Amino acid sequence: MKKLAKACLLITAVLFAAPKVHAQISIGVTISANVAPPALPVYVQPACPTDGYLWVPGYWAYDNDSEDYYWVPGVWVAPPTPGYLWTPAYWGYAGGVYGFHAGYWGRHVGFYGGINYGYGYGGVGFGGGAWSGNTFRYNTAVVNVNTTVVHNTYVDKTVIVNNNVTVNNHNSFNGPGGVTAQPRPEEMAAMKEQHIPPTSQQQSHEHTASQDKSQFASVNHGKPNNAAMNKVGGSHFTPNGQKAPRNNNNANNNNAANNGHQNNDAAKQPNAQQDGHANNDAMKTNDAAKQDQQQHNQQQQHNQQQQHVQQQHNQQQQHSQQQHKQPQQHKSAPKPHAEQKHEK
Repeated sequence: MKKLAKACLLITAVLFAAPKVHAQISIGVTISANVAPPALPVYVQPACPTDGYLWVPGYWAYDNDSEDYYWVPGVWVAPPTPGYLWTPAYWGYAGGVYGFHAGYWGRHVGFYGGINYGYGYGGVGFGGGAWSGNTFRYNTAVVNVNTTVVHNTYVDKTVIVNNNVTVNNHNSFNGPGGVTAQPRPEEMAAMKEQHIPPTSQQQSHEHTASQDKSQFASVNHGKPNNAAMNKVGGSHFTPNGQKAPRNNNNANNNNAANNGHQNNDAAKQPNAQQDGHANNDAMKTNDAAKQDQQQHNQQQQHNQQQQHVQQQHNQQQQHSQQQHKQPQQHKSAPKPHAEQKHEK
């Protein structure tokens, strides 16, 4: 019901905004909130990591489910095509609600609520660089680049707003209580040109911020620790330009997952040891059985050999006895013949 009510209020604001200029401002509203976004945090811009990347300033996005704002860090990104510039997102107040106007890519920079995001986005246009054919040239008077990898640079200090490179006011929305700027003719013309929506990398970047509870205003009280990044998925930087640790929630989840794997491995080790002992015992039992069988077979062979020797011995004895008896019989035979001679 809350979402439906917000949608109705937003439609009413778009339809009944009297001046034509405000009707143009309301085009592109993608989400609304009943409370104003927090003030823009002041932060140091990390150096451009590679040639051709453009700066997309950080902004407050809104989560309908938690009804809370979260900070999307400023980041260097690759444009979808050479020659296109980025028009930042902004919040505008109309009809009693704050509407979010998504950023877009185009040949010229359109209206972004007059919000001073700093680093070339002073509220009107972009002074951080310009395209020269398919090559982007960086104005190092207002943007920070790594000159060891980026060589297409120049210096133009005339674009510096109030001699301040960073944000000189913290207003984060257009309307009463915020910035009261109106679109200029050149911005109106740029708004009617062909646009390209945020790239998949930019969408992923915003989604990642929405999953980090430390980026929500209710947690960081409007002062996010992860204020900017050198590229999507790259290093996080604190407002003072120091490298910030990555998402602690993700780190804890990774640690928990790693600990879970370690615990599973530890749980498996005793079982593996028990299985190993069981296998060793089984192997020992099999070896003992084999040895017993071998000994039994050897004993049988030995007994058979002894029986065979005994049989040979018995046969020899029988043969000897037979040979001994035969001569005796031969000697006793002539006696009858002698007796016969004696009788004659």
